[in-house]
Amino acid sequence: NLGPQGTSLDVFHRPFVFCTLHRSLVYFQNCRFFVPLGRYRRHEMVLRKHELEGKLGEESLLIKSGLLRDENPLDQSPEFNDFLLACRHGDLRKCQELIALGVNINGKDRFDYTPLIIASLCGHYELVQLLLESGRPVGLTLLAGALAERNTFQGERCIYNALNDRIRNLLLQYDFSKTSDPYVYWSTHISSLLGRTTPPTSDISLVAGSRSFALHKFLLASRTPYFRRKLEGQPETATWNLAAAIPVEALQIALRYVYLGDLPRDLVPPGSPVSEEDVARGLDKISKQLEVERLWGAIMAGSDRRLARQRYQDEEERALRQIGDFFRANVLGMKMVVDTARVGHLGWGYDNAAYADVLLRADEQHDEEETDGVDETPTLNGQGIPTGSAARGDKKPRKSSLYPAHKAMLIRSEYFDRMFSGDFVESKKSTHLHVVTVDCTPAVLELVLTFLYTESTNCPLEHALDLLYAADMLFLDSLKSKAAVAISTLGSGTRNVLVDRTHSAGAGADGGEETGGDGGAHVVEMEPINIYDVIHAAWDLNVRRLEEFAARYLATRLEDYIDDPDFQELIRESAARIHRREETDTIELLDDIRYYLSERFRLRFEDAGLDEMLTGDDAAEFSPEAEPGGGKLANGHAEADVAAAEGEADGDDDAVRTLDGQTAEDEFASDAINYQILLGKIDAMLERLKLDA
Repeated sequence: NLGPQGTSLDVFHRPFVFCTLHRSLVYFQNCRFFVPLGRYRRHEMVLRKHELEGKLGEESLLIKSGLLRDENPLDQSPEFNDFLLACRHGDLRKCQELIALGVNINGKDRFDYTPLIIASLCGHYELVQLLLESGRPVGLTLLAGALAERNTFQGERCIYNALNDRIRNLLLQYDFSKTSDPYVYWSTHISSLLGRTTPPTSDISLVAGSRSFALHKFLLASRTPYFRRKLEGQPETATWNLAAAIPVEALQIALRYVYLGDLPRDLVPPGSPVSEEDVARGLDKISKQLEVERLWGAIMAGSDRRLARQRYQDEEERALRQIGDFFRANVLGMKMVVDTARVGHLGWGYDNAAYADVLLRADEQHDEEETDGVDETPTLNGQGIPTGSAARGDKKPRKSSLYPAHKAMLIRSEYFDRMFSGDFVESKKSTHLHVVTVDCTPAVLELVLTFLYTESTNCPLEHALDLLYAADMLFLDSLKSKAAVAISTLGSGTRNVLVDRTHSAGAGADGGEETGGDGGAHVVEMEPINIYDVIHAAWDLNVRRLEEFAARYLATRLEDYIDDPDFQELIRESAARIHRREETDTIELLDDIRYYLSERFRLRFEDAGLDEMLTGDDAAEFSPEAEPGGGKLANGHAEADVAAAEGEADGDDDAVRTLDGQTAEDEFASDAINYQILLGKIDAMLERLKLDA
């Protein structure tokens, strides 16, 4: 939103022809029906313009009265402004870091731009995908599922202003297939615990009259202040009797509320001998006893669909905070770090302060360097007493971390569900809690537990690959996707996608170091991640997103990797992944690299009409096989006269140096030459590997 010379839109505004907001307004004024929705959803009724205006007016009144919450509030904080700027630049890493810090991805600026609208308008496909997968409806409710308010100005504006069909199709795909509630799987699991019997996870029974309800202490202590106080003093309690004056129907409604279930519209089911007045009085008593004052508000909101949805989301977020506080205080807070050799000597009873029914164990990584130079055989003196490092005990014992956990939350993983449901030892009752070893580091196990208990995890890049393997082992597809997102965003580096790394203006974008060379200053970029480990993980675990990320990463930095023997071996491995490969078969990784290499150089000037520099007759002018004087060069590399090149560089300060040391008149010409050079190096590599692709 900057005008000429960096002026703000407060003093400068673009003509409406180039303004997204004005184009959208003109579009809505001139259209009687909403063409995008009518075109893509012919089977559904589409609101007329005056009907939508009426709905928007009603919503505005409800928002002003405080009954409804604004889905896209105005946000003028510095963090949100930085987030919008990163969305314009397509900076995946910066966006992921700000999302992890809690920036409001649903906010809008003073010109009604949301992050998703900006990302889709600027054509950043990967960023649009990240925003859509980051949880809540991103900037517009239309893309969050089939909701009552899907026909909104913001929703149509985002789809209408998408830069290309690829982004538009992605938006429409999320529109019709994704839910508006990012915690729906978590809340559904919590509500399913109320009637789930296999595997047995209940540790307390609530008795009301002739009915008995199998409940969970940790959930009652998290959600209700009453049970929190009672169970803190008596953690061994296994049965709780409710007052006979409270009807069972009232208790069922209260338990549904505590377990995040759907509340019935009718207080009394058909055929019940209890009157609505008795149930209402019982609800009043039990809400005061359990200290859940918002129970009545949730019941009364059932008649209004949107109000009920917002009330439910508010209650869902409150439950997440409550269970998250309990998790940090009683699971992470009661972590025990002991010597690995002493784990078998520990014994935790079932009547513990964390209400845990299982212990999870994670061993620290064994540092081989500490033991490689140590002689484990002690040296004995004349009296048979060991001397040296063995006698002093210099060798540090290996440590293990133990976490008190709850089977009710662990069974969100199919791995633990099968373990606790089958005929395994862990499913049997014993004197002390079973210790279950998870093959990962304590830091990764904490990330897994955080996801299971709170549906969220802030995964640092250093643990992302280990988390990916752990999630695959535990059959946690959602966590596996989150780890893949962390790798593909945090591992991208901080750069402007519109400025190539070969340009001197953007050379230091990634915080690299400059080194001298024949071609002048060269920036050595610090790798945020080992891309070879990433591509092998993508192949082993069948994560297509990481395969695409690795290909894009390599294409962006191909000049640094093309001569690396490890890269050439990687290409050979990719070719070998095709069974019974023939000479005419392609190499999947190399095809992806070529595609993203083409995008890397075409993206900046194909819309300006300069893409013919890479194709047609003009491409021959910049071909690495063609000498500027017209002669052919050997080995497919351009060998310009060094003295002439230096003289040209001295005479023209604006000249741009290419990858082979030549000078080009501008960055567009440099991109064309670099593209042809890299393609030539790919062909030369294939000849050395004796591969035909």
